[in-house]
Amino acid sequence: MKKSLFLIIPVCLMLHACSWFKDTPEIGLKLAEHFDNKLYKQFDTVEYNVIFNRHLDSLGSNFSNPKLIRAYYKSIHSEPGLVTKYFVNGALDTLKNYISRSEQHGFNPEAFGYKKLKALLEQLSANKFKSISEVYPVVADLELNAAESLIRYNNIIYYGALNPRKLLSRYYVPVKRPDSASMTAVLATGNLEKLLRDIQPASEQYKVLQHAMLSYAQKGEKDTQAFKTVMVNMERLRWKLPDLGEEHVEVNIPDFTLTWFSGQDTLSHMKVCVGGAREKDYAEKIKLYLKSGNLDDKPKNHETPILYSKLNSIQVNPIWNIPVSIARSEIYWQAIRDPYYLSNNNIKVYYKGQLVTDPDTIQWNKYPREKLPFQFKQGSGEGNALGKFKFIFDNGSSIYLHDTNNKSAFARNNRAISHGCVRVEKPLEFAEMLVKDKYQYDQLRMEVNLPPVDTTKMELYRKKLAKKADTLNIFQLKPKWFGTKKPVPLIINYITAWSQNGTIQFRPDVYGLDETLYAAMKKFM
Repeated sequence: MKKSLFLIIPVCLMLHACSWFKDTPEIGLKLAEHFDNKLYKQFDTVEYNVIFNRHLDSLGSNFSNPKLIRAYYKSIHSEPGLVTKYFVNGALDTLKNYISRSEQHGFNPEAFGYKKLKALLEQLSANKFKSISEVYPVVADLELNAAESLIRYNNIIYYGALNPRKLLSRYYVPVKRPDSASMTAVLATGNLEKLLRDIQPASEQYKVLQHAMLSYAQKGEKDTQAFKTVMVNMERLRWKLPDLGEEHVEVNIPDFTLTWFSGQDTLSHMKVCVGGAREKDYAEKIKLYLKSGNLDDKPKNHETPILYSKLNSIQVNPIWNIPVSIARSEIYWQAIRDPYYLSNNNIKVYYKGQLVTDPDTIQWNKYPREKLPFQFKQGSGEGNALGKFKFIFDNGSSIYLHDTNNKSAFARNNRAISHGCVRVEKPLEFAEMLVKDKYQYDQLRMEVNLPPVDTTKMELYRKKLAKKADTLNIFQLKPKWFGTKKPVPLIINYITAWSQNGTIQFRPDVYGLDETLYAAMKKFM
């Protein structure tokens, strides 16, 4: 009996080594059942993996995310997950069909490897293999190309073709971009068809622009400025901006307006002035300046940055801390021309943090602009460049919204005229909406010599006016701070085409950003 047992064991091991007792992997079983072809039951995982890894090595350099794809398939032991789950049920054909219609978003299907994916699907569907070894390279190529096509299509359609934070020098909005976790989740999706449906841009704004884009394309008007403008604004709508909440404030730079939104409703709308565009040939001029170090060679660039933040406070009767760039390019020359310019404009001068008591006696010619050792602050009150209100939000660009003493600028069509900050047409109305408190609003009004809405406070108001008019006890106007009722999301945006009342509104590309975006998008078109 023992002898028989010792003979049986080696025989069993031999049979196992010859794959007689190996289980057919799921891919083999599914293809065998689908095509009613026993050939696929010979599918050997070990042999397939050798072919797959060889193809992965050769194709990886052409992929957009080769490291991620390599890591993903290593984690699933090189299994053909997409082909196994989605070839037989037709979902890979659905992916191919979505890609074939990518021109509906303005993209060339070849940007997603359409022809290669289509050819591989047809090759496997033809079921004309003579041996199982002929199946391995087709399944491997289909798996890899489907993974690449799926990732690219998802990333571009759902997140946008471009990363504005890398492309635009003054873009400070934390847009969500695809990362390794999100792309891995896409490859591992349990419902490919649902994923493809869900990533399609669905906003009404997008659909209107999309319809217009297709109309231009059908008319052969792809070279028109209108087509290009619509294309880049569709791209902007694909970017995943931060959650702006139920209420938020949006400044649209090309439209020179500020809008307070509650959902889709407009609570307030007003004109703004934004930063002036950079000088022509800025890139070349900045190179010259960097070589010479001469401020006379430094080109102007006052463009308002695109950013996201939250409005959190209001400074009433603000002090203007004059930026170094303005001190060098404007204040310095004004002080040379007119020794009383500083005192006449309520501008105080500081040296190493100490107030200069008699700035009119400074001999400015002794100090080169490049090494100007003074700091300048304009005091509160009439004539202050910030007007009576400064609206504060955290940002790294020293940008804020503010009132202005130059109201005539709001009558201009092109209001790209500031040094970068945003001047607000109706600051009092804006302040009232921010504080959202009758008591605080009355306090704010009285600080700028306006009567309170609550008439019971008129006596207090008269006392405040009398104190300010007291010439014996010299009254010094100082800034006062008011907090917002709650932080209000703010986005300073750049939109040159949108749908309004059934028609598309177009605005000039004041900073040339549309041109930059369109040039970068062309490789996908």
